[in-house]
Amino acid sequence: MTPPALPYPDPELPSILGVFAHPDDESLLAGGVLARHAASGSRTAVVTATWAPDTPRAAELADALAVLGAGTPRMLGHGDARAEDSAPGRPRWCDLDLDEAIGQVVMQIRQFRPTVVVTHDALGQLTGHPDHRRTHQVTLLAVEAAALADLHPEAGPPCRVSTLYAATHPQYGIGALRPLLQKVGKTLLSVPDEHASATVDVTAWLDQKWAAIRSHRSQLAGERPLPALLSRLDEATRAQILGTEYFSRLHPLPDAPGLRHLGP
Repeated sequence: MTPPALPYPDPELPSILGVFAHPDDESLLAGGVLARHAASGSRTAVVTATWAPDTPRAAELADALAVLGAGTPRMLGHGDARAEDSAPGRPRWCDLDLDEAIGQVVMQIRQFRPTVVVTHDALGQLTGHPDHRRTHQVTLLAVEAAALADLHPEAGPPCRVSTLYAATHPQYGIGALRPLLQKVGKTLLSVPDEHASATVDVTAWLDQKWAAIRSHRSQLAGERPLPALLSRLDEATRAQILGTEYFSRLHPLPDAPGLRHLGP
């Protein structure tokens, strides 16, 4: 699929690395932003913590990233907390030693050297999935560690990420997701409205985002996967849900050294 032209020239969009728990998280949570950055010519990539590279979901992820212009999969290959067949013989991501997990994400950051990193929020998105929460925790620590040469030196030269964002759902942005998830008994976790520091209209990339979500074919069946729930909606309602992406800025670094006290 050819990325749509930007509605206005935006050559300043920075390189962006997504760090997400599962195949399909990237498309559902930040597919529009990834497609927009790729359309601008910006470097984009996605790290996925769970599922082995030789599983069907890895092939689906490759198709989704191709649609979004986000390169080839960067899979850490650990077990999904709720899928025993996700990575046979490997530990679950949520059980992995914390420092080992941080080191693996540090390596990805130092190899790709992004300006911006995007990951899950502290709630673990709407449903509080343990893999989502673990990915949030690991990425927050890995962004800081990636800038420090004495931490994980085996992962390559240090890399200072300018900003870390968490994909999130503010209370005012839940909308039609509420009845959709409640209908299948899913929890509904959201952050206070003021926590959403970036609200991005991705309607120009909506077709591309939806095509990426549909690339995760195994998730289009069943009663509970979000892609399956979205596929059963009318087009207007689905566009209302997918057309805006929300993010909380977590890691703004100072523009220059020299502060003499702690302050807001």
